[in-house]
Parts: sequence; structure tokens; C-alpha cells
Amino acid sequence: MELNRAPDVQKLVRTIVRRVPFDHVRSNQIICMRSFRAKTRARARIWSFPKIWQLALHEQPHYVIEVVSQYYDRMSLEDQIRVLIHELMHIPKNFSGALVPHHTIHTTINSRTVERLFKLFNE
Repeated sequence: MELNRAPDVQKLVRTIVRRVPFDHVRSNQIICMRSFRAKTRARARIWSFPKIWQLALHEQPHYVIEVVSQYYDRMSLEDQIRVLIHELMHIPKNFSGALVPHHTIHTTINSRTVERLFKLFNE
């Protein structure tokens, strides 16, 4: 697998964070990468930076959004936005470096909740 920075995705993430109510997301602490020849069926993944690493390295919380080139790059812009909204929904309100699972007591991350935020993006 090969990984490269993805400035185009980074720019799109910043646009999404400005237009969708992701007030807790610090887009300057999100790094976007594009993977090539990844052996996954996922279109994108979000990677956390756990508290123990933050303390050991004296760093603030960060997240990495990896888009899987063989799937993500073939998608329409609208679907790419949906995928990135989905990944951003995994970031908790306290921006701690942890991740929110798909199903919790308070939130669910699924196509319906992504579509609701996608509509806000388009307003």
C-alpha cells in the first residue's frame, strides 16, 4: 500500500467543516491522505490519535482521514462529500483524539444521518 497527502481532500474537508455544523472539528488538526492498492473494501477510513500518544509526543489531538483511491476517486463529488461527512461524524464533540462508533446511545452514523448533514451542506 502506498500513501500520499491528499490536498484536494483536505480542501474539501475544510469546506464541509465550514458549511455543516461541525463546530467542534478543528480542520487544521485533520490530515487527509490518499491510499493506493489498499486491501480494504472501505471507501475511506478515519484514524485516531489516542491520548497516550498525545501525551508521549506532547501533541494536540489529530485525526487522519484516509481515502482509498480505487473507490473514492471514481465517486461523484456528491458521494465524496457524503463519505467525508460520514468520517467527520466519527469525531467526538470534545475532539479528544478518540472515535465515535457507528451506534451509541446518543448518535447513530448511517446513511440517513449522513444524508441529513449532506442536505445542510447544500443549503
